[in-house]
Amino acid sequence: MMADLASAALPCPVSPWKFIMRQSPWKVASYAIIVLCGILAVIPNFIPREQLGTLPDWLPKQQITLGLDLRGGSQLLLEIDSDAVLRDRLAMIGDAADAALRNTRFAAGPAKVGAGAVSMQLKTAADMVGARRALSTLASDLSSDGRPAIEIAEQGDVITLRPTSTDIAGRNERAANQSLEIVRRRIDEAGIAEPTVMRQGAIRILVQLPGVQDPGRIKALLGSTARLTFHMAADNQSTGYAPGTLSLPVEGTQQQMRIRQGVMLEGERLVDANASFDQRTGEPIVQFRFDSEGGRRFADITRRNVDKPFAIVLDGRILSAPVIREPITGGAGQISGSFTVQSAKDLAVLLRAGALPVPMKVIEERTVGADLGSDAIEQGVTTGLIGFALVFAFMVVLYGPWGLIANLALAINVTLTFAALSALGATLTLPGIAGIVLGVGLAVDANILINERIREELDRGRGPRAALDAGFRRAYSTIVDSNVTTLIATTMLFALGAGPVRGFAVTMGLGIVISMFTAVSIVRMVMEMWLGNKQKPRPLRIKPLFGLELIPRHTSFQFMRARFLGIAVSAVLSVTAVVLMIKPGLNYGIDFVGGTLVEVRTEQPARLDTLRAGLSSLGLGEVALQEAGSPHQVLVRIERQPGDDKAQVEATERVRTALSEVAPASSIERVEVVGPKVSGELMEAGILAVVLAAVSMLIYIWVRFEWQFAVGAIVTLVLDVTKTAGLFAITGMDFNLTAIAALLTLIGYSVNDKVVVYDRMRENLRVHKKMPLRELIDLSINSTLARSLYTSATALLSMLPMALAGGTAVDNFAIAMVFGIVVGASSSVFIAAPILLFLGEGRLRPRPTDPDRRSRVVSPVVV
Repeated sequence: MMADLASAALPCPVSPWKFIMRQSPWKVASYAIIVLCGILAVIPNFIPREQLGTLPDWLPKQQITLGLDLRGGSQLLLEIDSDAVLRDRLAMIGDAADAALRNTRFAAGPAKVGAGAVSMQLKTAADMVGARRALSTLASDLSSDGRPAIEIAEQGDVITLRPTSTDIAGRNERAANQSLEIVRRRIDEAGIAEPTVMRQGAIRILVQLPGVQDPGRIKALLGSTARLTFHMAADNQSTGYAPGTLSLPVEGTQQQMRIRQGVMLEGERLVDANASFDQRTGEPIVQFRFDSEGGRRFADITRRNVDKPFAIVLDGRILSAPVIREPITGGAGQISGSFTVQSAKDLAVLLRAGALPVPMKVIEERTVGADLGSDAIEQGVTTGLIGFALVFAFMVVLYGPWGLIANLALAINVTLTFAALSALGATLTLPGIAGIVLGVGLAVDANILINERIREELDRGRGPRAALDAGFRRAYSTIVDSNVTTLIATTMLFALGAGPVRGFAVTMGLGIVISMFTAVSIVRMVMEMWLGNKQKPRPLRIKPLFGLELIPRHTSFQFMRARFLGIAVSAVLSVTAVVLMIKPGLNYGIDFVGGTLVEVRTEQPARLDTLRAGLSSLGLGEVALQEAGSPHQVLVRIERQPGDDKAQVEATERVRTALSEVAPASSIERVEVVGPKVSGELMEAGILAVVLAAVSMLIYIWVRFEWQFAVGAIVTLVLDVTKTAGLFAITGMDFNLTAIAALLTLIGYSVNDKVVVYDRMRENLRVHKKMPLRELIDLSINSTLARSLYTSATALLSMLPMALAGGTAVDNFAIAMVFGIVVGASSSVFIAAPILLFLGEGRLRPRPTDPDRRSRVVSPVVV
C-alpha cells in the first residue's frame, strides 16, 4: 500500500519547473495571474481600515462589507406615500383645469377630485367640444417628454381628466430620487458613520445604519417630511371657521391656532440652520438663515406685518407664533418653543437637509446588537472552518494525494470567491457564509466526478493520458448540467429574495461559477503536469489514502426491484408532510405574517412566565416566547397589529419599554419588524421563486435530455420539497425567507444529484441499444453509486457543523439542507429512476417480452 501511495504522490526529486515548461506558457501564466490577482484582492480584508491608505496605489483597497447581522446595527425600509403623489398631481390638475376654463366662455362647476381623476360638470353639454379643446391644450402643456400625461374622457355634460399611469410612475420615480438624496443628507447630518442608503424597488429606500442599536431617533428624522412654511395668524382667533384659514395644533400644548392658508414663505429658501440657546432665557432654539431672495421676502413680510403674530409651521404643526416687533432685514431668524437640546438639533438637521417631496413611512425595521453580531461571526466562521476541514479530510481519504490537488482547487475557489466579493463591493452576511460553505461542498462534486471517471477509464485499460482526456471530457457535460441547475435556483433566489438571503445567493452563485475554473481547468493543468511527456507519461493511480474503498466500485444491486416500495414510502411521507403543513401547520416567521420579533439576552436564566405576564398586559394580542439556544436568550414574537405599517413600529416601541421594566438587566440583541404589506410581498415572492425554479428545471432537463427525464425529476422535486416542508411543520422551526432559500437550494441540489445519474443513463442508452430499460437503469445507478454518495457526503459534511452549532440565524437553513441532502440522494435512486422506468418503457426502449430478463442480475460492467 505504501508503494502505491508513493507512486501516486507527486515526486519530489523532479523539478516543478519541468512540469510547468511542459504546459503552454500562456495558459500557466494566465492561470497564475488570475490566482495572484485574487490573492491581492483578498489581502485588504486582513488589514485595518485606517492602514489601507499606506498601501501602494497599485494594490486594491476595497474591503468586503459586513452585513448588519455580522457587525450589528439597524436596517430600515422606507416607502414613499404614492397616494400623496397622486393627490398632489390631481390637485395640480384640478387647479390648472379651473384656471383654463375660467378664462373661456365655457361655464363649469369647480373641479372635483375623486377615484383617481378630476371631474368638471359643464353648465350645458353643448360646451363640451370647446371645453375639451381648452383642456386638451392644458393636457399638452402638462405633458412631459412628449408623452401624454392626462387622459380626457367625457360623459354627458361631465368631462374627466385622469393622469396616465406613465405620468404617475414618472412622478413616483422623481419623488423617490429626490427623497433618496434628502434621506442621505439627513443621515449624514446626523453624524452616523458608514451608512448605506439605496433605492430598493420603485418607491422604497433601504437604510442601513451600522452600530445604531435604537433607531427611534433616526426613524423620527427620516419619517418627518420637514416641510417648513411661514403663515400669518388669522385676524380673529375667537370665531370658528373663516374662509381662507386653517386650524392647526400648537407644538407642546393642547391648544389650536387658526392661521391663514396662504404660504408667505417656504422653508426651501433656508441655507443654514443650527441649534443654539436663547441668550435671555437659556432655552434651546433653532437659528436659521435665508438665501438672498428669501431674506428679501422675509424682510418685506415683517415690514408689512409689525405687531402681528407670524406662525412657523412644520408638517402641519405650529412650532411657534412670535409677534413681529420690528422689521427683520438681516435674512435670519430663530424658532423657539418647547425644545429639548436633542430635539433642537434634530430640527436643525431636518431644515438643513431639506423637505421630503412626499411623506415616507417605515414599513420594515431590523436591529441586531453588537454582541449578537460578534457571536454570529464567531459561530459562522468556526462552523464554516470545521465544514471546510471535514470536506478537505474526506477528499484526502477518498483519493490520497490527488485529494490534496482537489483541496488546492477548493482553497483557490474560496480565495477567488472572496476576491470577487471584494471587487464587487458586496455585503457578506451570515447566510452568505453559509453559501460559501455549501458552495465548497458542491464545488468538490466536480473533482469527484472527474476522479471517478478517470478511474473507470483506467479500469477499461486506457493509458494514463487517454484516461485523463476521456475522464475530463465525459465528466464535463455532467458538471455543466449539474451546475446550471443549481445556478437556476440561485438566480431565482437572488431575483426574488431580499436582505441577507440575497447575500447567500451571491456567494453561492459566485462559488459555483468559479468552481468551473478551479475544479476543472486548474486541476487538469496540475494533473497534466504530473503526467509529463506525452510519449512516456508517468503512471496515473487514483486510490484511497488507506487503499480501502468506502463504497465498493463494481456493485450489481437490483434497485428497480424495490421501485414500488420506494415510491410507496415516499408518497406516504409526502402525504404525511402535507397533512402536517395543514395541521398543526407551518410556523410562519414574521417575514411572511408580519409582526415583531425581539431577541432578548438576560444576565440570569430567563423567567418566561414573568416576561409573558409583563408583555401580555400591553394589549398587543398573542405573545409567544421561546428559548433561543440558551436559557439566557429568549425570542419574543408579537402578532401583527391591526392597522398599517406604522402600527407595527409603535408596537415595537411599547415592547422595548416593557422589557426595560420587566427585565431591567436584559439587553435587546435583535429586533425585526415587518409590516403587513412587506410580509405579503415576501410570501408571494417566495412562492413564485419556488414555482419558477421548478418550471425552469423542467424546461432545462427536457431540452438537455428527454421529456421522460424532466417529468421524473419534477415529480421527485415535488416529493422532496414536501418532505422538507414537513420537517419545518413537525419541528416548529420558523418558515421564513431563509427556509425558502433552503427549499430553492434543495431544488438545485436535488436536480444536480439526479443529473449525475441521468447523464449516465443517457450515455448507456446510446451504448447499449438493445439492453432492456430496467437493466440499463440498474446498470447506470450502480455505475454512478459511489460518486453520487460521495458528492452527497461532501455537501452533508460542509453543512453539518452549521446545522449543529451555526446559531439561530442559519440553523433552519442548515438543518433543512442536511435533511434535504439525505432525501435528495435517496430519491434519485428510489423515486426518479422508477418514474423514468414507468414513463420510458415502450418509448425509450421496447417493453421486454422475456420474463427471465426481468430478474437478470446486472453485470458489474463499467461503461
